[in-house]
Amino acid sequence: MAELAGVLPGTTPGSRAERTASPAASGPVPVGQVLVVVPVRNEEALLGACIEHIRVAMDRLAEARPGCSATLTLVLDSCTDTSGRIASAAAARDPRIRILDARFGSVGAARAAGAAAALGSLLRGGPVLDTVLAGGPVASGGELTVLAGGSMASQAWIACTDADTRVPGHWLSVQAALADAGADAVLGTVEPDPDELDAVRLSSWRRQYTQQDRHSRIHGANLGLRASAYLAAGGFESVSEHEDVRLVARLRAAGAAVRSCPGLTAVTSGRLHGRTPAGFAGYLAGL
Repeated sequence: MAELAGVLPGTTPGSRAERTASPAASGPVPVGQVLVVVPVRNEEALLGACIEHIRVAMDRLAEARPGCSATLTLVLDSCTDTSGRIASAAAARDPRIRILDARFGSVGAARAAGAAAALGSLLRGGPVLDTVLAGGPVASGGELTVLAGGSMASQAWIACTDADTRVPGHWLSVQAALADAGADAVLGTVEPDPDELDAVRLSSWRRQYTQQDRHSRIHGANLGLRASAYLAAGGFESVSEHEDVRLVARLRAAGAAVRSCPGLTAVTSGRLHGRTPAGFAGYLAGL
């Protein structure tokens, strides 16, 4: 847990997750592979910075945990701008980056497809993965339960963010450390880019955000999940919004260990017009 020292206010080696999961007798399985998943829809202005910040986080993870590998899956969902070219150029420079080109028109489906593609060696490209890539539900509960019980699923960690977001350099190493300490899910926080938001609205956002119950702060732009817990909970649903909130609700209902980390903060777009009416941009616009 050395990665946590001085990084996360209120998070210490002795702090507990919200609910106690049922770990194996030998304790939590150490994370051996981190799978970063990013849905992308017409983010040519911000995608490059997003990718570079994730690459830094993957590099720092490799330095902190030499035996832990990391990949980045970019899900290009119905892009009509130059996001595809930006993603392809990044993938050409870094073999850890993979691209999935799709036409979902749904952030939930895009996240689910990215997770399935990243877990391809576990799912083995069977009917579960085929269904996801076709834009259908992730899989039936029975199929996911079988997959969730696999050793690879217990060792894999899915880290989610958005294409308009810049994650901190310690983003992945902190999530992996919390997973090793028993977390099944890690809820980070977000901060709107102060360069994109006027001072009055930014101050209002900070005041309201800090007053929220920290356990209610759920952002797909800063979310980590043990793959076995993700699969057991049914994965992301193919919905246009709140796929992150719905998944965390199912994890909590199942007794998963969900850790809220108020100090693990990512900077996201401060724009007021987003992809979904009830998304983060809509919330900012309503302040």
